[in-house]
This record gives sequence, C-alpha cells and structure tokens, in this order.
Amino acid sequence: KPTFGENLTYFFRYQIAHMYFRYFMWNFVGRQNDVQSTGDPIDGNWMSGITALDKSRLGPVDLLPENLKNKGTNYFYFLPLILGLIGLVYQFKNRYQDGLVVMLLFLMTGLAIILYLNQGPSEPRERDYAYAGSMMAFCMWIAMGVIAIYNQIKTKVNPVLSAIIVTLICFAAVPYVMGKNGWNDHDRSGRYTMVAFASNYLNSCAPNAILFTNGDNDTFPLWYAQEVEGIRTDVRVVNLSLLNTDWYINSMKIKAYKSDPVPISMTIDQYRQGTRDVVYFIENESIKDPVELNEMIDFVLSDDPATKHFSSGRKIDYFPSRKFKITVDKNAVITSGTVPKEKADSILSKMEWSIKGYGVQKNHLAVLDMLAHNNWKRPVYFSITTGGDSYLGLEDYFQLEGLAYRLVPLKCSNNDGQTGSLNTTVMYDNLMNKFKWGNMQNPKVYLDETNLRMTMNFRNNFARLASSLIDEGKKDKAIKVLDRSMEVIPEVSVPYNYFILPIAETYYKAGAIDKANKITKRLTDLYEQNLKYFFAFDISFEKKIKDRKEQALAIMNRIAMITANYKQTALAKRAKEIFEKY
Repeated sequence: KPTFGENLTYFFRYQIAHMYFRYFMWNFVGRQNDVQSTGDPIDGNWMSGITALDKSRLGPVDLLPENLKNKGTNYFYFLPLILGLIGLVYQFKNRYQDGLVVMLLFLMTGLAIILYLNQGPSEPRERDYAYAGSMMAFCMWIAMGVIAIYNQIKTKVNPVLSAIIVTLICFAAVPYVMGKNGWNDHDRSGRYTMVAFASNYLNSCAPNAILFTNGDNDTFPLWYAQEVEGIRTDVRVVNLSLLNTDWYINSMKIKAYKSDPVPISMTIDQYRQGTRDVVYFIENESIKDPVELNEMIDFVLSDDPATKHFSSGRKIDYFPSRKFKITVDKNAVITSGTVPKEKADSILSKMEWSIKGYGVQKNHLAVLDMLAHNNWKRPVYFSITTGGDSYLGLEDYFQLEGLAYRLVPLKCSNNDGQTGSLNTTVMYDNLMNKFKWGNMQNPKVYLDETNLRMTMNFRNNFARLASSLIDEGKKDKAIKVLDRSMEVIPEVSVPYNYFILPIAETYYKAGAIDKANKITKRLTDLYEQNLKYFFAFDISFEKKIKDRKEQALAIMNRIAMITANYKQTALAKRAKEIFEKY
C-alpha cells in the first residue's frame, strides 16, 4: 500500500507534471512529436526548439534519426508562454479582480480537473483535451500581453505607429509561428484512412458475417461506414467491450440494416446486469475430456441448484470444465461455404480447445452462446486488433482473410509463429483488389500515431500473404503483393521500422534481390542513425532508453543475419560491423 508521501509524489510527478504541465507546455512552448508519451525522453514531451535547453532535458535532440521525425514536432520557442505571462502580470497589476476571475477559470479547468479525475497511470491515449478550458483561459492572457506591450510602446512612439508595430511583432511571434509550425499536424485534408480502413475490415468478411471487434478505434469507424456510407450493412459488428452490458446484448438480438439477429439463446433474465457478469471455472476432476459447448451453455444457464456452486452462502454460476468442443456438421460447413468442397477431407469432425484464466465475463459467455447455436450458418470473424484475450483459445481454428480471422473447422497451422493460417485466394483478392488505402500514400497527408500503428498491420499482412504464396510456389504473385505494399505504404508516408524487415526478407525469398537490398540498405542507414542517437544519451537516461537500444541492436543483428543468409556479403558485413560497434 503506498504511503501518503508516495501518493503525493505520484500526484506531483505524474498527474500534475506529466498529465497537465506537459500538455500546457505543448500549447505554449512546443511539442516533441505526436507519439504518446510513457515518460521516456524520446516521445511526447514538451520541446521548445531551443537546442541547448532541449538537450539538457531530452538528450541529443540534434541527432534525431530520420525515421523518428514526424509532423507532430512543433517549435514555439517559448514565445506564446512569454506573451501570456506578460499579460497575466499586466492584468493583475491593472485589474486585480478581473485577474482573479481569469485565474479562477484557469485553475478550475486545469488543476481542479486533475483533482476531480484522479487519473490512474498508463492512460490508453493522451488526455490533453480534458484541459482545453485551462489552455483557453491562458490565451486570454496572451491577448492581454499584446495590450501590455502596446501600452508600453505608445508612451514613446505615436499611438497609431505603435499599434502597427505591436501588431506586426506579436503576430509574427505568436500566431504566425504557431500556425506555421502547427498547421501540418492539424491539417486533416485529404486523409480518408478512417473510412477506408473501416471498409477494409468489413470487406474482409464473407456475406452475412458476424464480426467481433474490441475497442473504440476498431468499432466506431465501422459503424460510421455502415450508417453513413452504407458499406457492407450485411455484416453484424459486435463490440466485445459493450457486449458486457444487457442493453447491448438486447440490440444484438434484433435485425440491424441487412444483418439478421445474432444467434444468442440467452433470455434477458439470464443476462440482465448483475446476472452472470462472470462465470467461473470450477473444474470437476471427474470430467477428463472436452465437453460439448452447447451442453456447457445449457449447464450455465440452468436454474437447477445442482448446476450452481455455493460459497459463503452465495450462489455462483460456473463451468465444470475449461475444456470445450464443438462437434462439426460437415454438410453444414460445406453448404454455408465456410470450407470449399475441395477441402472437405480436411474438415475436422470436432473442434477442441480450452480457455485460460479464472472464468469468462458476460461478453465472452455471449460469444460462446453464439458459437454453440450458430451451426456454421453465418461466417464468424474476429478482427486482428481484438487481442489474444478475446480469442477464447480458438486461435488454432483461425484463418486470416484480410483484417479479420475467420473461424473455420480446420487445423490452422503456420510457419511464422503468428496467429492462424492464411486463405491466400481470398486474402490476395482483398489486399490487391478490394481494399482501399485512404490516400495514405500521399506524403502531404498527415498520418498520426493511430494511423501509423494501423499501417504496421497492413505491412505484416502483405508480408505474410507473400510468404504463403511463395510456399505455394507462386513467386510471381508474391512479388506483386510486395510491390503493392511498397506502393500503398511508401516510406515517404510511413517511416521504415521493424515491420519493413519481413517485406525485405520475403523479397529475398521470392528472388527479387535488388528490391530487397534497397530496403535493407536503407534500414541499415536508419538504424545506424538510431544507434548513434541512443548511445549518445547521458547515463542518467539509461534506464528509460534501454529497451530502445536493445530493439535497435536486435534489428541491426537481424539485418546482418538475413543479408548473410541470402549471400549479400557487403550488406551483411556492414550491418555486422555496426552491430558489433555498439
């Protein structure tokens, strides 16, 4: 249990300094970049643009590698802050009571919000919007700073001339500098990635599918695409976070757009809030083999006291085993098109899996209920961004078809250590023909951190598809896939990082040596810059950048291994020398 002193340290260092003062300085001093900060000196700090000062706080900023630069870098050189402080002093000196009013607004929409929210560590995204009112209050002082300078100058210069001088100086120092340096990361023109990616999620699915998504970022765009653009309204989007609520389960049981209700057998009394919010695993030692899923669901939903566990006078719903199975109706699988006829011999007679953890929450109980009663009538998909906890141990039956894994009664194996196997026919058509890219290949379009994270999934999927095509003996098609990747996700828009390595390696594998060498040479140059930058930090930063150093070294070592493996001696030698140097 933290002491009172430790709580105060957390309050001042994290809640005030990191989650408020840093945001304040972004607006009136400058910003390092648009990458969410976790407290290291490389991402999301305030930064003035005055090199000597920035180096004392953030290390060797003059050595910043090309692939770590982005449009979110805004240098304001303290000018807005200075003008605001001049205005603050001027107002308190001349209209003390008015100054108190503005100060009260500034504090109540800033520091008071900190006390009210009592933010925990590791927020899922930056929360600067919570303090917009406080920043607006400070802008009032910036305006008063202009008046203060004017009043000072007009005593020595003609009032009309002084007004012109002050207007020009203050405009150049603050709105011009802020507009010039801040415009490129506030300009959303030409960026259509949101609706394009949403369309890609939906078009990854077969007709009349059920698509499980997880959080806001991979759900709200899909709702927009269906509601406003009318894209693939036959697909039922099921948000797993909201599926923990009874009202959302209710909505899943009615028709939406062209999508039929999902096959949930539970009645409202069986999933009402406070009922079966968690179903625990209390394993019966006599049950050795996996139990049929529909029998397990019937057991959990039963009102029979024999199906309940009693603890401390409380009745608890539980699963008597964590091992499940679904007996597969092969005719239903083929009739629905889940597996094509030519693969009929590969269809399993039963799917068996187990679920880890203490139990399942209501959302996962609803998913299991759907699976128990679907009988392959509707295609079932999990988006690739939902994460392992949402897959319920079913990964052995996942088939990647784009931005979603399809649940199929096949043993899905792969050689790359990633989730699921690939349906190369469907995935090729999706990536090469159906998917849209939202103008992200245009270097003038601003791609923020969220967009760039999504591009990593695309690069990974292109590489996986190309590798699988090579395994099928289709090298020409594999090279076309890789070329398409380089076309729609160019370096000029999306800087190279670890996720470009599989593209290079697959080019080598396909025999396109020159194309692979172009990538590995460029990546070697970039990570030489990275290593020079990381190793130039003072020892006091060591703890915060240790992981970055190790990652850069691992990438350089991987480049050396790949190029040596494909007999690219000169590149391998250079990468090895850089690795050994650091």
